[in-house]
Amino acid sequence: MLQPVSITAISSISPLGETTPDIWKNYQHNGHCLSEKSFGDIKAMVGQLPSVVKSAIKSLQHSDSHFKNLDPSVLYAIYTSRNAVAEAGWTSKDNFGINIGSSRGATALFEKYHEDFLNRGRAQTLSSPTTTLGNISSWVAHDLQTQGPEISHSITCSTALHALLNGVAWINSGMSDKFLVGGSEAPLTNFTVAQMQAIKIYAPLPPQTNANFYPCRSLDLHKTKNSMVLGEASAMACLERGISENALANIIGIGYATEVLEHSVSVSSDAQCFQRSMKMALGTINPNEVDIIVTHTPGTIKGDSSELNAIDAVFLDKKPALTTNKWKIGHSLGASGLLSLEMAILMLQNQEFINVPFIEAQTPQRIKTIMVNAVGFGGNAVSILISR
Repeated sequence: MLQPVSITAISSISPLGETTPDIWKNYQHNGHCLSEKSFGDIKAMVGQLPSVVKSAIKSLQHSDSHFKNLDPSVLYAIYTSRNAVAEAGWTSKDNFGINIGSSRGATALFEKYHEDFLNRGRAQTLSSPTTTLGNISSWVAHDLQTQGPEISHSITCSTALHALLNGVAWINSGMSDKFLVGGSEAPLTNFTVAQMQAIKIYAPLPPQTNANFYPCRSLDLHKTKNSMVLGEASAMACLERGISENALANIIGIGYATEVLEHSVSVSSDAQCFQRSMKMALGTINPNEVDIIVTHTPGTIKGDSSELNAIDAVFLDKKPALTTNKWKIGHSLGASGLLSLEMAILMLQNQEFINVPFIEAQTPQRIKTIMVNAVGFGGNAVSILISR
């Protein structure tokens, strides 16, 4: 880090809700927010937005004639971006930059247009412009009327934290003082769920007789089946140069790495990419200073174990307390890293550690410095270190 960067606001919509009190309240209990949903002939466990949030998104779509043809991923991003910028007190005169990404992009709208194309033999007029990945940041910039740079990208499941990396880089370069960063994902579609099930990583349906069943067993090293569950979500953070008086947290370290592929959907057994990204984020900071790691751990056998092996290699016998939110809300792919960052900030603010109910409870001696990890298909790892 060339200079400190403050996180002055964060806003999200997820199965946990949308307001900070509701989100924190839902983190307080050991129940998950996953439910069964039908996708044609397929049934799967998923993390869905609460009905009140869905109603708010529907109202947003109907509020502007230009919004009616937008994919849910874009609408989610507009909604959360408005909330984050309002919380930070930014206006269009600030000319802040925007970097918002998505792993899947406009998947629901793309599937709709493609099905229509197969039926009619020709594409609809708006099929191309409304399904490009650049839609997300472009529409957010249009809605917020900022004149700063706008960037959209997809780096699979580490997309949101790569957006944060870009924001920090722009701020450190002196080319921008403020950046809105995040990820938005609306992956609960027939084809997306079918793809995840095809690569054998999706969680099975729970036994109807077991009310205490956790479909996603993220961080459980004793599971015998893959247990990833898809979730829909969007999360945005406002970054500002320097140490701000109203900062929720300060970014004190960033790390990133990519490793040579062993397989198209997995990283190496000891996650060399995570080892490098965590060491880079630490810099000259003693690993003993890290109190908690919010892991990526998607709930797959190999994905979870490889990250934990990397943590063991970096932190040795001084391993921080580990936690995750994917057992509770599912894996929101490109948005997941910012939801993990939000969880870390809430633990800092409330000085309370959120345990995973089906692994051994942990009690960190203090909650001051937290690392957040994310990685995507292809071994694109990011590690962010934040502190009070």
